[in-house]
Amino acid sequence: MKILVINSGSSSIKYQLFEMPAAKVICTGLVERIGLEKAILTYKYLRGSELFEYKMEGNIANHTEGLKAVADLLVDDEKGVIQQPSEIDVVGHRVVHGGDNFVSTTLIDQEVKEKIRELFSLSPLHNPPNLLGIEVAEKIFAGAKQVAVFDTAFHQTMPAVAYRFPLPNELYTSGKVRAYGFHGTSHKYVSEQVTKHYGNPHLKMISIHLGNGCSMTAIANGKSVDHSMGLGPMNGLVMGTRAGDIDQTVIFYLVNQLGYTLDQVHDILNKKSGLMGLAGVSDMRDLKALIEKGDANAILAHQVYVYKVRKFIGSYIAVLNGVDVILFTGGIGENDSYTRDKICENLEGLNIALDTAKNSRHESGIREINANASTVKILVVPTNEEKEIAGQCYDLFN
Repeated sequence: MKILVINSGSSSIKYQLFEMPAAKVICTGLVERIGLEKAILTYKYLRGSELFEYKMEGNIANHTEGLKAVADLLVDDEKGVIQQPSEIDVVGHRVVHGGDNFVSTTLIDQEVKEKIRELFSLSPLHNPPNLLGIEVAEKIFAGAKQVAVFDTAFHQTMPAVAYRFPLPNELYTSGKVRAYGFHGTSHKYVSEQVTKHYGNPHLKMISIHLGNGCSMTAIANGKSVDHSMGLGPMNGLVMGTRAGDIDQTVIFYLVNQLGYTLDQVHDILNKKSGLMGLAGVSDMRDLKALIEKGDANAILAHQVYVYKVRKFIGSYIAVLNGVDVILFTGGIGENDSYTRDKICENLEGLNIALDTAKNSRHESGIREINANASTVKILVVPTNEEKEIAGQCYDLFN
């Protein structure tokens, strides 16, 4: 069974083609910096046992253009790995917000698409490109089954004390206003990898997913028990363009005193805040380039970013009554040793100590980066949401 996984993020598209059930990767790639200058498309593919890579830079204005470019490469005469789109049996899609409608992997039909659309207001940066990925894939791979895997599903194990807001009860009972949690596919995958790595299903973990979007999950016995995001994926940590946690009074002040409309405030909090708001750039690589030049705004932005992660580490240690493992994952979490170092700085009082030499190495796979004296294990764990999605899609039909 050939399963193509499409992971449409807020500014990127990850994709992998798997041969299941062996989970053999036939091709993999990434379209990043969508909508920014010099978007990058990477495409790695197998010919026999040899791995080839193709890369291009240029203007990719939106997700439609990005997905079409990927589809063209799959069937390209020279670089393609299939001869025609009908060879794809299943297309698995990461969908960020499933509300309380979807708690498991779901075959997509018109009703499912409409429910995903209804949740646009709660996930404006993600559900629209997620749905777009589905609609484009339906046209290109018309004979394939389309399947949705929801980021919110993993967090359905959170207890009410974690997901309920202290608001009037009717807002929960009739309006479903509660915390849902996100990045669940990633948090589930990496926590399961750690469980396998140590052979211990009872670990207390803090999973830190840092990318353009950022979130943290407290995990006990393999289950999500608390999470940094809430009703939508815009609160909690500082992100590329999202503010994370702020005082709610700010919203009323912007509207009532400064004359902003609610739509403008929504746009500010989602698209103009976070690193972008503090430093004028949303990509951590661009931020670090500014830091190296001594840019004061960039330096402060990184300090605020790190500070919020450290606060959540402390709170989740309290929630879990201790912690065995802190893991870093996501594009920044896996690749940015400088940010990991700053997050773990001065946490020795919590028995958390980083080994700077181990942290600075660039190695593949799961690796420990904690000092020998640290009673808490600190790990870098490469996420593979695409593999997790492919596995869930395969299990749905077998």
